[in-house]
Amino acid sequence: MSARIETSRFRVEGMDCASCASKVDTAVRRLPGVEDVSVSVVGASMTVKHTDADLGAIARKVSSLGYKTAPLPARGAGADKSEEAHDHAGHDQSGHDHAEHDHSGHDHADHDHGPSEKPKRAETLSGMHGHDHGFEDGPWWQSSKAKLTILCGIAVALAFVAGQLIPAIAQWVFIVAMFVGLIPIARRAWMGAINGSPFSIETLMTVAAIGAVFINAAEEAAIVVLLFLVGELLEGVATGRARASIKALANLVPRIALREAGDKVVEVLADQLAVGDVVLVRPGDRVPADGVVVSGDSAVDEAPVTGESVPKRKQVEDQVFAGTITQEGALRVRVTAAAADNTISRIIALVEEAQESKAPTERFIDRFSKYYTPGVMVVAALIAMLPPLFLGEPWSEWVYKGLAVLLIGCPCALVISTPAAIAAALSAGARRGLLMKGGAVLEQLGKIDMVALDKTGTLTEGRPKVTDIIGVGRPEREVLALSAALEVGSSHPLATAILARAKADGIEPARADKAGAVGGKGVVGTVDGKELFLGSPKAAAQMAGVAGDLMTRIEKLNDEGKTASVLLVDNTFAGIIAMRDEPRDDARTGLAEIKRLGADIVMLTGDNKRTAAAIGASLGIEPRAELLPQDKQRIVGELKAQGRIVAKVGDGINDAPALAAADIGIAMGGGTDVALETADAAVLHGRVTDIANMMVLSRSTMANIGQNITIALGLKAVFLVTTVIGITGLWPAILADTGATVLVTANAMRLLAWKGIGPRA
Repeated sequence: MSARIETSRFRVEGMDCASCASKVDTAVRRLPGVEDVSVSVVGASMTVKHTDADLGAIARKVSSLGYKTAPLPARGAGADKSEEAHDHAGHDQSGHDHAEHDHSGHDHADHDHGPSEKPKRAETLSGMHGHDHGFEDGPWWQSSKAKLTILCGIAVALAFVAGQLIPAIAQWVFIVAMFVGLIPIARRAWMGAINGSPFSIETLMTVAAIGAVFINAAEEAAIVVLLFLVGELLEGVATGRARASIKALANLVPRIALREAGDKVVEVLADQLAVGDVVLVRPGDRVPADGVVVSGDSAVDEAPVTGESVPKRKQVEDQVFAGTITQEGALRVRVTAAAADNTISRIIALVEEAQESKAPTERFIDRFSKYYTPGVMVVAALIAMLPPLFLGEPWSEWVYKGLAVLLIGCPCALVISTPAAIAAALSAGARRGLLMKGGAVLEQLGKIDMVALDKTGTLTEGRPKVTDIIGVGRPEREVLALSAALEVGSSHPLATAILARAKADGIEPARADKAGAVGGKGVVGTVDGKELFLGSPKAAAQMAGVAGDLMTRIEKLNDEGKTASVLLVDNTFAGIIAMRDEPRDDARTGLAEIKRLGADIVMLTGDNKRTAAAIGASLGIEPRAELLPQDKQRIVGELKAQGRIVAKVGDGINDAPALAAADIGIAMGGGTDVALETADAAVLHGRVTDIANMMVLSRSTMANIGQNITIALGLKAVFLVTTVIGITGLWPAILADTGATVLVTANAMRLLAWKGIGPRA
């Protein structure tokens, strides 16, 4: 019987780049009982899967490498709480059966309005909520790296003064100043070497600094060590910025919520809210949890979560996200996701996971650096030894040059060139509601040349709207008012569309008497003694007869992809109400941007051909309709077989097979379970423009990575030549390496300010 594998987590403070994570990973994997290790630089954490490992030994091993280590709470602890029962049963509307409407022109099969079943993800908050403090929690000058750098700087300054006053002791005081900074570096180099990482940046620095002392270059050695520490400090500050940009998301969710308990409202911790609780959100408050509005009306600022600059009006049954801000009105919100499972938590988890998922370019750089660093040491040794041995050159001069080459070869800037850019890009994307699951996805997005989009809920809003009101012998307003009277209390999508239009037009509909459904035909009722019927044209024609010219108008509406419902008053034709699931406001702009980026577009939908053709024509794209999920998957496969790089965009439910088959699957929607779990990327707030935004961000990131690699290798090449020919020496060499690291990091951080393509008029 195999031993049970357990998972433990640790906080690891002080990691700044991929090489730090690699050292920790390599050391911990060598311990007995450890099955797998995952180290997150961005999350400043380590996850260890083990059988019977000594957790104390694991913590001590990581601490011995020079990183502060502490255990983190078990994931999901306390996530499940026993709560009182909540009865949120809706009104019984069985007597008002809208399933009997014949709306064949409007296919809602793409929607799954059932409850979502998904395991809790309390672990996504570990390390991001509560009292979990990392490097970025305090000013940079209070960090241990800053203190060591300042101490070394003071020591070098004192050595310089002492050397000027007493020249005879200059060499020795600089050696002392050098060791102030070098001892911690050398210790890390030694611990890394005995734990499987002999060719670390610390090893190169230690060899170069001690070698400089032996050739009487103690002053330069001290300055080299100080510059190295400054470079490490700057690297840490930059990494802290990237980390803080993600952690700031967690701080969007308020700590306290106002939960209704009977006829009282009590303050509770937001992370104690359970699904089904009803909370009060006052004007100016942040929403404490994902939920649905039960009552109230308010504009809600969603910018902290979705990046939308314009507040959205929220009414009953509208969804709200944790961390968004109500403005002028109070809302009562029914909680639909616990703290560990809300939108903010998922964004944090996805971005953390993504930042640890390496892009192909990053994996290549990692592999390259494993051979590059030992190669640099060999080249430096050859430069130091060959000229004196075979050409009779002075040893001191060429050993000095060899040590300088050793410093020039430090791979820090090269190793950080890719992950720094990817981390910044993923953070910038997350702040705009663009979630990408890893560097590989981010890199691939820029190569897309074919985008296949679902219709319902992707190109369109996913819910019908009233588009036409036609009165026959009656004002349009009266036709709408009478139709709305029959729909009061119904939650059917078409009924909701009519009621929403009535509200927008300032109509307060009366409730019809004797309301009920006529099987397969429509709904009936009585208002002010008038017998009303609202249903399909076919049923209306059977009941009252419809003139040929009116049938022609209905056919024209159907050709436009609209669903027509006919209103009869006392068995007399009174009007037509047409509805359609309209394209999103930014659909045309978004599709134009995708085409501008060089990608072709096709619409894949399960809806009928007439509706698909109408929407496709209005948006200027090719429609392929009446497709089953397997048909969409087959078409994606055919496009890939033609050599296209295909992105499939859908709602993440019935499009799951096609999303999985595509090179990149993009889920469109408000952070639904399936959308976030199924696809490679997700557009949180459902803007078509954001598909183009993902492509632009990818291309910007790859360009940034190219610039970083050019900076890293270009500076090394220049200083390698100048060092060999005797123009530059030790401290310019380390200044070049430190400068390259700082330049690369600063260049990558520019991506944090990326704004993307905004909504256009």
